[in-house]
Formats: sequence, structure tokens, C-alpha cells
Amino acid sequence: MTETTTTTPLSGLRVLDLATLFAGPLAATMLGDFGAEVIKVEHPTKPDPSRGHGPSKDGIGLWWKLLGRNKRAITLDLSKPGGRDTLLRLAATADVIIENFRPGTLEKWDLGWAELSATNPKLVLARVTAFGQFGPYAHRPGFGTLAEAMSGFAAITGEPDAPPTLPPFGLADSIAGLATAYAVMTALAARDRTGEGQVVDMAIIEPILTALGPQPLWYDQLGHVQPRTGNRSQNNAPRNTYRTADGSWVAVSTSAQSIAERVMRLVGRPELIDEPWFATGADRARHADVLDSAVGDWIAQRTRTEVLAAFEKAEAAVAPIQDVRDVMTDPQYQALDTITTVDDPELGPLRMQNVLFRLSATLGAIRWTGRPHGADTDTVLTELGLTDTELTALRQAGAL
Repeated sequence: MTETTTTTPLSGLRVLDLATLFAGPLAATMLGDFGAEVIKVEHPTKPDPSRGHGPSKDGIGLWWKLLGRNKRAITLDLSKPGGRDTLLRLAATADVIIENFRPGTLEKWDLGWAELSATNPKLVLARVTAFGQFGPYAHRPGFGTLAEAMSGFAAITGEPDAPPTLPPFGLADSIAGLATAYAVMTALAARDRTGEGQVVDMAIIEPILTALGPQPLWYDQLGHVQPRTGNRSQNNAPRNTYRTADGSWVAVSTSAQSIAERVMRLVGRPELIDEPWFATGADRARHADVLDSAVGDWIAQRTRTEVLAAFEKAEAAVAPIQDVRDVMTDPQYQALDTITTVDDPELGPLRMQNVLFRLSATLGAIRWTGRPHGADTDTVLTELGLTDTELTALRQAGAL
């Protein structure tokens, strides 16, 4: 995807990314993908730990290339007077600051909302923490894993007779990152009307609870507690993963009644459609053993290619269970350019996820991948008006 200043929806928006691991930085990435100028502020000797998370190539962390894309990288020690003063000068030019320090940390450095808003009344400050800015858990350390546990996600994930299951990736952080980007844009829309900025208080334990759906409502009104059901659903059936004759797996969903009927005709069991219990998804779910047997036996006699072709012809919902190797060559992802190629100065061509969505008139783009630690410090601060003498003094004081 290409980008020009006239087709970038967030051009002119300046974001200071003070956050680490992972929700706050992901929110900043989402804004940068659509043209915001994002300045990543890291400690001079303690860079964002995501630079070292996961596999690396030639000593260069690959996750950072994704999370740090479209960001200029500078260093500042905010706990030192020179670093604090420089951050305030940057804040005066910014629209958004995203941070994820424990509540009270910015205030300890005299960089709380009082000081930041006095410097820039139009500033939006997004504060992303595990538990929020107040309440009995606010000052506890926390990560997305705790949100996945506390929210009820782990309790409903896994087989009925197996332990609760945590996701093997940053699910709660990712959901919170997307929610933070939305919250920031909402605060900016309000600023357009009022002329004033405000604080966004994002608790990572909350967005995942929204993503889990109506569980609190069900419990409030019915006392219903959703159990672990493995790949099955309490709302419809057949809904499961099924093994094909060639050892592959496919997933089948029948959330719509018409799809459920098509699947039964496809697998040669049309008589089940006439059963009284087949008329609703919940009733079908209570007869999942019968339906899984019908679908599973039919699929087990055919290769994955045959199964997918038959389901497509029948206009029934199916998808292959893919790992990352399949994703990289999937024709639908290829058509959407979901995994795109970006040139990186350190590692050469890299393939990574493209921007999150497509706008018909104002494009997003990956302008560059994650930059080396502090690579843009002198450039950014010189643009801010600092002289060579001031930069030298800040370095001697350990603020850069």
C-alpha cells in the first residue's frame, strides 16, 4: 500500500508512545498505520521489552519490527529532571500520550495529568494498566494473562474435563490495544467539539470482558454460568473441529438454521432436520453427540480438499484449521494482502500483517518497520528546538 499526505486520515496527529508490553504500544501502532506521527519514547538503558520477546534474527527481535513500525524511536529517562523537562516540551507539541506505568508513577515524576494538561490543554492522555487507575487492585502489577484469567475467558476455554486454558498469545493485550485506539479517537472527536483534551483510563481486564459477550447478563437474569464445552457451542450444533481422511482438520459452524439444514443434507442425514429438536440452535446443541457423529463420520471419509469443495458447493460454512504456514499461502489472505512485504534496512524484506482495515479513500500504510533503540533521538529533539549543546548536556546527565 502506498501513502501520501493527502490520503492519510491521521496525518498531522502526533502521538507519544511511552508504553511497553503490549496493549499501549499496539494502540500507538494502529494510529501510526493510518498516518499519525508516533514517537516511541524508551528508557536509555531499558528499552521496551518487546524488542527481546520471541525469536530474533541476527540478534534483532522480530516482534519489535511489527510492534514498532511507523514509529520514530527516541530515548528519555523521565525520572531525571532533564528527561522530565524534555518530555513536557514534547507534550506541548503532541495530541496524544499513551502510557502504561503503574498508577502514580507519572505523578511521582511530576508528569501527571495536572502538569501535562497545564502544558497542553488539548492533550489526550491514554493510561493503559492491568486494573485501571483506581480500585483495590489498581496498584498491583499485572499483565494480559491475569485479565484472561479474571474475565472468565480461561474458565470457559478448554475441554469439560480439562483444566481452564489460557491463550498462547497476548489476547487480552491485543483486545485492549484495539480498544485503546478506539478510545483515543473518541477522545479526539470530543476535543474537536470542546477544544479540551482528557484522560482515557483503560483497564486491560475490561475490554476482554466485552468480547466475551453476554455472560454477566445471563448470570444476572438466569443464574447461568457458562461451562467449558471444548469446541462445542451451547448455542448451536454441529459446531466443532473434525478430522479428514488425510489427517487434516476443518471447522464447521451452523449459527444459522439454514446452514445447519444444508450441512445435514450434505452429509446424507436429511432425516435429522425433521426432528423436533432440530428447529433451534440451543436444542441442536443439546443433541451435539448425534450431529457431531453425522458430520464427523462423513468428513472422516474424505480428504480436506474434497470436504472444502463439497461444503462450498452446498453453501455451508467450513474452514480449514490452518497454522501460520497455511496462512502465508491462503488465497483469501493473498487477495486481501493481509500478509504484506515490507523492506527493512536491517533484515531486508519482511512479511508481516498489513494495516488492520481498508478505507476506500484514505489509505493506511506501513511506512517503515520497527527502528533501532533510540535511532531518532537527535533528529526528533533537534526538530523540537534543542541545540547540540543541550543534547550533550542531557546525555551527560543520563537523561538520553
